[in-house]
Amino acid sequence: MYLFGRGADGAWSRQAALEAPALGGGAGLGSSVLFTGDDELAAGAPSADGSVGRVVLFARGAGGDWAEAATLLPGDPGPGQRFGTALAAAGDELIVGAPGADDGRGRVDAFTRADADEGWRAAHAFAPAVAPGETGLVAGFGAALALRPGLAVVGSPASEGSAGLAAVYEAAEDGAWSGPVWLRPGTPPVAVTSAEVRCEDDRAAGFDCADVDLQAYLPLASIGAEPGERVSDAWGWTDPETGREYGLVGRSGGAAIVDVTDAVNPVYLGVIPANRSGARDLKVYADHLFFTGDGAGAHGLVVFDLTRLRDVAGPPVEFAPDLRWDGIGSAHNLIIDTGAGTAFTVSTSGDGHTCGGGLVMIDIREPLAPEFAGCYTDTEGLIFQGRTHDAQCLVYDGPDTDYRGRELCFASNETALRIVDVTDKANPRPISAAAYPGVAYIHQGWLSDDRRYFFLDDELDELVGTTDRTKTIVWDVTDLDDPVVIADYYGPNNATDHNLYVKGDRMYQANYQAGFRVIDISDPENLREVGHFDTTPYGADPPGFNGAWTAFPYFESGTVLVTSMLEGVFLLKPRRTELVP
Repeated sequence: MYLFGRGADGAWSRQAALEAPALGGGAGLGSSVLFTGDDELAAGAPSADGSVGRVVLFARGAGGDWAEAATLLPGDPGPGQRFGTALAAAGDELIVGAPGADDGRGRVDAFTRADADEGWRAAHAFAPAVAPGETGLVAGFGAALALRPGLAVVGSPASEGSAGLAAVYEAAEDGAWSGPVWLRPGTPPVAVTSAEVRCEDDRAAGFDCADVDLQAYLPLASIGAEPGERVSDAWGWTDPETGREYGLVGRSGGAAIVDVTDAVNPVYLGVIPANRSGARDLKVYADHLFFTGDGAGAHGLVVFDLTRLRDVAGPPVEFAPDLRWDGIGSAHNLIIDTGAGTAFTVSTSGDGHTCGGGLVMIDIREPLAPEFAGCYTDTEGLIFQGRTHDAQCLVYDGPDTDYRGRELCFASNETALRIVDVTDKANPRPISAAAYPGVAYIHQGWLSDDRRYFFLDDELDELVGTTDRTKTIVWDVTDLDDPVVIADYYGPNNATDHNLYVKGDRMYQANYQAGFRVIDISDPENLREVGHFDTTPYGADPPGFNGAWTAFPYFESGTVLVTSMLEGVFLLKPRRTELVP
C-alpha cells in the first residue's frame, strides 16, 4: 500500500510504502483506507486470515516515517466475514464492516478510545438479523459505512434480493445506541405506455433527450425482474412469416421476451430461465435465439426456437429452452456469423471449451445440434493474454479483394483490434493487429455497411484519464493488412461508452450514464451527434458502469430497443432530419 502527498506545486508524489509483513500475500491490505488522526491511518485487509479479515493501524513517527502500530480484529473471528471491508470514523469512534459475518448476514464492530494517545478498544457491535418488510432478509450488512458523532449509517446492499437496505443508528447523550431505522430504495419507476411521448424542450416523460421520441418505457418489474435483478444485453427478432417484432432482453435471471410490434403498447411474453448472470449476451440465427451468461457456472449455450412465440397462451409465461449445449460453461459475449452459421463465444470460462479466453468456434448450422468447430487464442489481452472481449464476425464482402468471401472476425482484444481469418476453423490465421496512443481497454466495435470503416469504443479511457470526453475511434479498414486510425470522435461529456452498432449512415451508441446517443457517420472523418436520450435522468454523466448497456437498431419499423441496467427497457424512435436542397 502506498501513501502519496501533494507538494507546493500541486503535484502528487509517493511518500511511503506501508507494509504489514505478518499478513502475507493476498490479504487485500488497502481495500479500505481511512485517516483516524493527523498521524494515524487505518487500512482494511478483509482477505487476511482466510477472509476473517483484520484492520492494520499505521502511525507517523516524529521523523515523519510511517510504521505499523497496531492491529484490530473482529469480536467474533469466524471465517469468511471479511472484517475491514469498510471503515468509518468520527471523533474517538471507529466502525469496521464485516459483511460476510454470520453466514453472510454481516456485522459492524465499533471501537472507541479516550484520546488520540490511547489505543482503540472494542466497544459494541451492530448486527441485526432481520429487517421489517417484504422479505426481511439482511445480507452484506457492513459493506458500506458512514459515521458522524451520534449517527451511524450501515449499507446492506445484498439485502432483499440485492435491492439493498441502509440501517440508521442514533446515539443518546449517555452514548447508548438505538435503532436501526431501515431505509429502502425510493418509489419504483412507473411504466410509460399507450402513447408516444415526443421529445419537447429537451424532455420526454422526465428523461433528457434531443430528437429522440419515447415510444414506451418498461421498468425492470414490467419484464418480470425480481428485486436485485438488472438487465444487460439485448437483441431483436422479426418473424419472417408474420412481420411481428420481438425484443430479446438479457435479465439476471434469464432471457426476457417482449413483443414490440406495437411499440407504444409492448407486451411482456415471458422469460427463458437460466443460471443467474449480470452480463448476458444474446444473438439470433435461423429463427433461434442463442444466449450466454458470464460468471454463471455451468450455464452453457442456451437455444430457443423463436417460432414458438407465434402461439403464446396467457402471457407472461416461463419458457423452457429447446437446448442447453454444455460445450461451454460461462461466457461474457456471444457473436454469430449469420452468413456462415458459426457462433463464437469469447471470454469463456468454467467447464467445457474456453480457448484461453479467445474465440470458441461453434457450428450452429443445425441450431439444435451445435458442434464445437475450433479455437483461436490471441497473443493480445489485458485481463490476461489471449482474452477477447467481443467481436464482429462475417463472411467478408468489403473492398479488400484479397479477403472477399472469407470468414473474418474483427476482434476487440482489450489491447488491440485484431482481424483474423477463421474460414479454416482448424487453422485460423491472424491478418493484422492495431492499436493507438492512450489505449486503455479495446471493448467493442462495428463495421460500416460498406465495410470500409470500423468504429471502436474503448471502455476504460474515460476512467483512467487518457481522454476527458467519451471517445470513439474511427478506423479505415479498406486494407485489412493495415488498419489505420483516421479520426477520433469526442462526445459532449465523459461518460463511459459501452456497445455501439451501425445501420446505414447512423451509429447507435449505448454510453452508460449518458444513455442512448445517435451519431451521423455519413462523413467518417467528421462524426456529429444528431440525437440522444438519457436513460439515467439523475445527476451528471460521469464515467462508470451504470446506465445504457445496448441499443439494438435493426427493426424495420425504426424502433430502437435500449437496455439500461437498473432502469429497464426503452423503446425509442430517433427522428430523421433530412436536409432540404
